[in-house]
Amino acid sequence: MNIVGGQSIQADRLLKAFASDAEVRLRLWSIDTRLPSVIRRIPYVRTFVNAPVYYSGLLKGIREADVVHAFTSSFWGYTLWVIPAIWLSRVFGRKMIVNYRDGRAESHLAGWRSAVATLKRVDAIVVPSRYLVEVFGRFGLQAEVVPNVIDLRSFRYRERRVLRPEFLTNRGLEPLYNVDCVLRAFQIIQGRYPEARLVVGNDGPLRSELEQLASELGLRSVTFTGAVSQGRMAEMYDAADIYVMSPVIDNMPGTVLECFASGLPIVSTAAGGVPHVAENGRNALLTPLGSPEALAGACFRLLEEPGLALRVAKQGYSDCRERYSVDSVRQQWYDVYRRIAGIN
Repeated sequence: MNIVGGQSIQADRLLKAFASDAEVRLRLWSIDTRLPSVIRRIPYVRTFVNAPVYYSGLLKGIREADVVHAFTSSFWGYTLWVIPAIWLSRVFGRKMIVNYRDGRAESHLAGWRSAVATLKRVDAIVVPSRYLVEVFGRFGLQAEVVPNVIDLRSFRYRERRVLRPEFLTNRGLEPLYNVDCVLRAFQIIQGRYPEARLVVGNDGPLRSELEQLASELGLRSVTFTGAVSQGRMAEMYDAADIYVMSPVIDNMPGTVLECFASGLPIVSTAAGGVPHVAENGRNALLTPLGSPEALAGACFRLLEEPGLALRVAKQGYSDCRERYSVDSVRQQWYDVYRRIAGIN
């Protein structure tokens, strides 16, 4: 599997969690066919080539499965890849779980008639946070929570008793993650801490625009890394002292759990489902949407209030161990699979 985003990371962790299980056997069929690089760079051509390969494998996989577990985003991702899986599951009499993982669910359910109609035909809707349970409930759909999973062994927990102004953000460089707000907050931070550094550890369609904004704001010591592997990302968490993000739409970002596992204190906007996992003053600091001043102010609190950063980071790590560990989340999925398959 080509690991390119949060859904792929979570699918990979789930596959590994059940790899040696005696009762549950998971097999992956990915929409992300390995294509020549020249094709992968052309969006519509890539989809046109991917589709027949995916559908043929999907047909075979559903016929051999007891339960179909579909990871999905919103809009076209749901329409192109998941609706066919729902109909094929019904044709062959298989149980179907839609694992919906996109913070844009409300817009999708309100604007696309096919969404609610097809979701009513599945055996279970599973989401990573209570936020999406509430969204689905407003459309008469019942969802249940199985949270994202984190393998603590893949990250190094480090206590940060004295923080340096070393910042990291790694959300995708696209509009819903509002990375320009982070850059504007960093301009305020550099006004008080001229030596502050920021790593932007991801890529996306807005990269050139954001690099230009960083230049216009006169920012120093800002590094745009482009796409980062999971192994290297763990190193970047370890190197930073404060994580900051400013999404305007979100669900349960896996990066929050990765920060918890690394002992990295978090500053974030309170978008969507973020407050359901990153709780203000308990295991993170949250701010209103779209306010660089509020983001910078929360960062100043971490840098200047003795013990605050260590306290929230320790709580985040504790939450990882209790709520999001491999053993805990695997058991929750195990219970869902047994119930849907009709096994007592």
